[in-house]
Amino acid sequence: MPDPVDGSRTETMNAPASSALRDDRYDAPSAHLATTRDLGIRSLQLGIAALQEASAAFQGRLGAAFEEAVQTILQSKGRVIVSGIGKSGHVGRKIAATLASTGTHAFFVHPTEASHGDLGMIARDDVIIALSWSGETAELSDLVGFSRRFSIPLVAITRNGESTLGKAADVLLELPRVRESCPHDLAPTSSSLIQLALGDALAVALLERRGFTSARFHTLHPGGTLAARLKTVQQVMHGPQDMPLVHETALMSEVLIEIAARRYGCVGVTDAAGRLVGIVTDGDLRRHMGPAILDTPVTDIMTRDPITVEPHKLAQTALELMNRRLITAVFAVADGRPVGIVHVHDLLRVGIV
Repeated sequence: MPDPVDGSRTETMNAPASSALRDDRYDAPSAHLATTRDLGIRSLQLGIAALQEASAAFQGRLGAAFEEAVQTILQSKGRVIVSGIGKSGHVGRKIAATLASTGTHAFFVHPTEASHGDLGMIARDDVIIALSWSGETAELSDLVGFSRRFSIPLVAITRNGESTLGKAADVLLELPRVRESCPHDLAPTSSSLIQLALGDALAVALLERRGFTSARFHTLHPGGTLAARLKTVQQVMHGPQDMPLVHETALMSEVLIEIAARRYGCVGVTDAAGRLVGIVTDGDLRRHMGPAILDTPVTDIMTRDPITVEPHKLAQTALELMNRRLITAVFAVADGRPVGIVHVHDLLRVGIV
């Protein structure tokens, strides 16, 4: 039958199953499960169990090998080349994409294409990550041989450390044998899940060790909802020419005119040095509305020490602040002086929700 993950190696039909993994319930129809929902829950629970086994393996050799793999990649002057076939190949493509998007130069090379010229894409300073659940994927042989010939570091992700791939590797990430959520323990499900999780763990560890910042992340993700979430206050705020401001010596008549003209629902109050010392909102006007309000000094109505945000903060932070303090606009302040204003509508307009 095909290898569960690699889809490339044939095995004996009557190969004995591990007693620890054997469960006759899975060889019979799933009539004992009451609903389709139960089938989904069982699959998820088996996936969770597989992840727990992989996590437990980090307390032993897998954890030490993981540290070695991270150091090998960090010390490399080249790229990370990820390869695999079948479901391991699909997982490998995702691992390469995650590495590339988090600060590690990486790309996927199909092992068959590697045998027909794409080995030329791999340089001596690179690191190869090869995925094969069985460790005996024939299509990887040329890639593995190439890595040995030119002393290119080889990191293997497999369940079989005694396999051809496992023995050839410089760093062996040997995953535990887990039960597939497929009722016949054949379709690559739980095994693919822990391969993918290990790849994500590598990417995150490398991200942390490289000091990869959210600003750098934004550079590599300029489009979509994620890009919107990574915008800064400075990128979405209205600048000095649009800010609703009055001097602290102003009367409320000037405040009313400024609120009506700017339509932010608030007015900032500055002192002689240009520092933001207060704010007047629509709510303040409603609470103090009366015959004498027009001649009232703004300092009698304003709220001192207003809520502000720094311009370099993520716009998502400004939205969280507005939600928490139940306000619809906030001034961006640098060194005590207002440099812009952000309204909740500005955040919604650019897709920050």
